[in-house]
Amino acid sequence: QVQLVESGGGLVQTGGSLRLSCVASGRTFNGWTLGWFRQAPGKEREFVAAIRWSGGGTYYADSVKGRFTISRDNGKNTVYLQMNSLKPEETAVYLCAARVTLFARSEYRSPQEYNYWGQGTQVTVSS
Repeated sequence: QVQLVESGGGLVQTGGSLRLSCVASGRTFNGWTLGWFRQAPGKEREFVAAIRWSGGGTYYADSVKGRFTISRDNGKNTVYLQMNSLKPEETAVYLCAARVTLFARSEYRSPQEYNYWGQGTQVTVSS
């Protein structure tokens, strides 16, 4: 059974940084894509970034390009999201998700495309 456990959220001031972690367990993840999404109260779940476990290809939402970096540590089965220059409107629960990579050209930006989810970690950016 795939399990995803996020950590690293917290309270940060505008312009600050946080690094989120997602520990993945239950199988090997070669050939999978892992993604980060966020969801603010009353809003839809929003794509943030995704990474290919094999090969390390990365994809970002336009709103976070240049400020956020997704990476993985295969030895630790962990995916990271380094978030810099945070803005108050980025306050949300950040969730890790995983799925098998079926198509090499798919970037998997929709939450409906993911099968497994973590419980999320709260990020609050104060103004």
